[in-house]
Amino acid sequence: MSHFDVVIVGAGLSGIGTAYHLQANCPGKTYAILEGRDAVGGTWDLYRYPGVRSDSDMHTLGYSFKPWRAEKAIADGPSILDYINETADENAIRKNIHFNSPLQKASWSSAEARWTLKIRVAEGEASREPITCNMLLMCSGYYSYDEGYWPEFEGQESFEGEIFHPQFWPEDLDYAGKRVVVIGSGATAMTVVPAIASDVAHVTMLQRSPTYVVSRPAKDAVANFLRRILPEKWAYAITRFKNVQLQRFMYQRTRTRPERIKEILLREVRKHLGPDYDVDRHFTPSYNPWDQRLCLVPDGDLFEAINSGNASVVTDQIECITKKGIRVSSGEELDADMIVVATGLELKVMGGVEFTADGEAVSFADHLSYKGMLYSDLPNLVQTFGYINASWTLRADLTAEYACRLINRMDELGQRQCTPRLREEDQAMDRRPWIVDFDAGYMQRRMHLMPKQGDRAPWLNTQDFAADKKMVRHAPLEDGVLTFSNPSQD
Repeated sequence: MSHFDVVIVGAGLSGIGTAYHLQANCPGKTYAILEGRDAVGGTWDLYRYPGVRSDSDMHTLGYSFKPWRAEKAIADGPSILDYINETADENAIRKNIHFNSPLQKASWSSAEARWTLKIRVAEGEASREPITCNMLLMCSGYYSYDEGYWPEFEGQESFEGEIFHPQFWPEDLDYAGKRVVVIGSGATAMTVVPAIASDVAHVTMLQRSPTYVVSRPAKDAVANFLRRILPEKWAYAITRFKNVQLQRFMYQRTRTRPERIKEILLREVRKHLGPDYDVDRHFTPSYNPWDQRLCLVPDGDLFEAINSGNASVVTDQIECITKKGIRVSSGEELDADMIVVATGLELKVMGGVEFTADGEAVSFADHLSYKGMLYSDLPNLVQTFGYINASWTLRADLTAEYACRLINRMDELGQRQCTPRLREEDQAMDRRPWIVDFDAGYMQRRMHLMPKQGDRAPWLNTQDFAADKKMVRHAPLEDGVLTFSNPSQD
């Protein structure tokens, strides 16, 4: 049985970043990364659909410690994958990765002050010895790599063309000259449509309801200018600060003046599509901006595709899928040689891993989130979960820094265990959903399985980078809630 001080689950953007922080801040600790697939990169290695790209700028989606050097701030998937791999190689992280090692079960023992980790084995594969660790850092993301969300459509088995989810885009798929219907109105649909528009006979984005869309230049002119006149780290830090503040300002305005922001967003869409386009029907949601995530289209590429005539948007309900396409509620039939079911993600709590603590099964829905990273009464477990209203890595960096502080403080105190415990005054506080004011279907379908948050610090999952910096980076570890126990037996 192999033992490590720390085990990181996942070798994607979060896992590689966490490994860097661990090496830099806890240099004496042994660690391993368990990666279920055979490559580094997570999402950015899994997704291979045309045009796959970030929907956040790379000066905030990139790591705090590694400047983004490319000219495009809204980057394509292969460039992001290169960035993650480069980080792993520059910091000798790859040698610590156990590939093809999906975590199946994690069992905590207070008597031993350690986690025992069982690796899932493939059919026909010999069983593998468990791995043990003192601290478990979950960086496995939030959605299933094995399945995407696919609603049941009447008649889908009768379709004579190709039908698939973009999470599993067929390798070497030939869509040239084909009629394609992309079902969905989220970031994936709005990426695929302009990426293939010039090659297909026609592509239709079929949506049940509209999404707010904002166009933004793919290149950050300020960032590229600063990089020419300043040292790289200074330029990156200034750009990162600028973009964080812009993200925060925009989000706050959607909370305080939603109608004004709605007016601005729709005015920009009309500017791109012209006065004759039915923006009210196809680009005006029934909810306020940031009640669901805004979709970013770099350099207005979706609007350009629509204006070219190669792409169109249909807003309607699917009645059924036919042999030759899709019939919608209005009676119109959309002819298709190929259907892309871009209907979203299937969320997984803690990567679908089975957890037990001292022999008892863990249901995360019964636990409260401590600072959005740890969970009540669960020792030595830290989860990385980014922001839904800002770049994921802003919080991933904060979480990794905090985990390192915890590990070092346990050593200083001579204790092997840290556990958030409810204070007496916390017992009766309101339990709220893990994420509030966000109505996206992929979240709401699984929210009941997620941990809860309270109505006061530190039992908050704020989704606010400025607030988190105070609560996570600058607040003392010993706050009367986080309990250090289980003395070292050396």
